[in-house]
Amino acid sequence: QVQLVESGGGLVQAGGSLRLSCAASGRTFSTYALAWFRQAPGAEREFVAGISRSGGRTYYADSVKGRFTISRDNAKNTVYLQMNSLKPEDTAVYYCAAVYRLDNYVATPVAGYDYWGQGTQVTVSS
Repeated sequence: QVQLVESGGGLVQAGGSLRLSCAASGRTFSTYALAWFRQAPGAEREFVAGISRSGGRTYYADSVKGRFTISRDNAKNTVYLQMNSLKPEDTAVYYCAAVYRLDNYVATPVAGYDYWGQGTQVTVSS
């Protein structure tokens, strides 16, 4: 079992930056692949970025490549999402997700993750 708590959301102007954090409970954090998803009003939850259990593999949605960076600190049981050059279309609730893995695979579907945080709102004004 792992519990995830996101923080760092807020209101920012277009072109600005935010860093989201997701703190996890448990002593086996390094055995989980982690990801960030987002869900805008009326839309389905979508994959944003993912990182393997080792941190050696990262994947990004095309819409955020070059602007967002996912990273993890296994010593602090925390995963981060650095978001730069934010756009109004990035407005959504952002969720942290985790799944136990024996390998360094990173899933992109929602169904690929077993544990979810409560979400943090990111609003980008134009």
